[in-house]
Amino acid sequence: MSFNNLDTLYRQVIMDHYKSPRNRGKFEGDVLTVDLNNPTCGDRIELQMKVDDGVIEDVKFLGEGCSISMASASMMTEAVKGKKVDEALKMSELFSDMMLGKDIDFDEMDSGDIAALQGVSQFPARIKCATLSWKAMEQGVKKED
Repeated sequence: MSFNNLDTLYRQVIMDHYKSPRNRGKFEGDVLTVDLNNPTCGDRIELQMKVDDGVIEDVKFLGEGCSISMASASMMTEAVKGKKVDEALKMSELFSDMMLGKDIDFDEMDSGDIAALQGVSQFPARIKCATLSWKAMEQGVKKED
């Protein structure tokens, strides 16, 4: 597949997650909640997680922001749901490495659609958009400890 076709496919995946976000919503009751925002661009996220016995059993988000920010939140929630906390933190570390332009092993990451965001690393101003939900997840599971 040529670079242009791959780039087009990645854009389609990002726009699909932006227009039809997965796990968008809010839990009722007492759940782990993290609110983060990116003051430079106005992106904000409220991430809620149900963590039990070291496993992220369920996760939802609400927020406003650019397509990169909201698509990344959708992808992140799909990727970490059902994962052990240490696995989710490892995924977040790999995602950060990808945003820094490092080569990562997508098999190790169990990435799903996340690979579609690898081009963001070429736009430094957008990296904070892509990592916002991941930082929220990290803060949440570390609070849980």
